[in-house]
Amino acid sequence: MWKKDIESVEEMEALAAEIGSYLKPPDVLTLEGDLGAGKTTFSKALAKSIGVNRTVSSPTFTIIKQYEGNYPLNHLDVYRLAGSEEDLGWDELFYGDAISIVEWAQFIQDELPEERLEMMIRQTGSTTRTVELTPKGDRFTHICEEIFR
Repeated sequence: MWKKDIESVEEMEALAAEIGSYLKPPDVLTLEGDLGAGKTTFSKALAKSIGVNRTVSSPTFTIIKQYEGNYPLNHLDVYRLAGSEEDLGWDELFYGDAISIVEWAQFIQDELPEERLEMMIRQTGSTTRTVELTPKGDRFTHICEEIFR
């Protein structure tokens, strides 16, 4: 696990842009954190870093939003799927031609690809956060090594 203390929105956006610079389809990034921790802020900045020009918002009520940029981007909020057997076409989403960001991924743990980058955002103050990155697989370990060197 790799940890980084974030002191501002700008630092969160910079981290998202740096991570985004390494991602390519069909990479999957999972985001965990309490409400207000910064998941949507991170997602917006990551989307911008891969060329998404549309306004990115949390897909809480739609479960999934898709965007076009340099790569297609799937932004999922699977909180409402807790305890559900719903299949949204996981193979197409996670092994297709898009990068996927999954918020509240613990609710679909069995559907996630083995190789992914897990991210936990913990609120430590009104503007401060601690970000923990847990790479699953060699590719994501290499990304973390590059970011934290």
